[in-house]
Amino acid sequence: MSFSPSFSETRPLSPSRIKAVAFDGFAIFDPRPIANLASALFAGRGTELVNEWRTRQFEYSWLRTITGNYSDFWQVTGDALTYAANKIGLSISPGEAAQLMEGFLKLEPWPDVVPTLNQLRGEGLPLAIISDLTPRMMEACVANSALQRIFQCLLSTDQVRAFKPDPRTYGMGTAAFNLRREENLFVAYAGWDAVGSKRFGYPTYWVNRLHLPAEELGEHADATYADLNGVGTFIRDRG
Repeated sequence: MSFSPSFSETRPLSPSRIKAVAFDGFAIFDPRPIANLASALFAGRGTELVNEWRTRQFEYSWLRTITGNYSDFWQVTGDALTYAANKIGLSISPGEAAQLMEGFLKLEPWPDVVPTLNQLRGEGLPLAIISDLTPRMMEACVANSALQRIFQCLLSTDQVRAFKPDPRTYGMGTAAFNLRREENLFVAYAGWDAVGSKRFGYPTYWVNRLHLPAEELGEHADATYADLNGVGTFIRDRG
């Protein structure tokens, strides 16, 4: 299965005014409590488990997209947890696995999220989440974070049965907002997601919370910050 269409013809000739903003789920929701829970459950092994789990979680999503063998992100996450535990030789009971999985239904915002979202909504910008998370996972975290009135739409990659960075996933934003690609700002959490968004044609803000180097994939975000505090300035500079 190809990851086409071509991206070259979608690039704007000059910056356009931003009229909507879409966020990756983990740019909004802080996954660190899951790692903390793993460390509490498996003293001395939690970090090792979570690192392997996180890596396999996204590798499985990409492999399922490439091979056309789609399962939703909840299934992918559970499968990745099983693999990670087997790989490092860690015995996990069904109850412990359920606790870790349920952590994805209880995520809360990073500290800078609510002020930024309120600012953007106050400026009249429609907001969305475009995420690999299933609708149930997104809705639970949004409700847990009291953000139900903030987002115009929650766009799960379940809708297109493919995971980011497949172009079909980013296309959900243009369809939802009925805007040109260059009018939609995408806020990425992962460096590879920033690359995918930029190649699709979105202006891209990478919230590099983990202070990682940029991916060597031939594209770079338009702006890179350690938090969301620069989003408003980025939008105004393009206006």
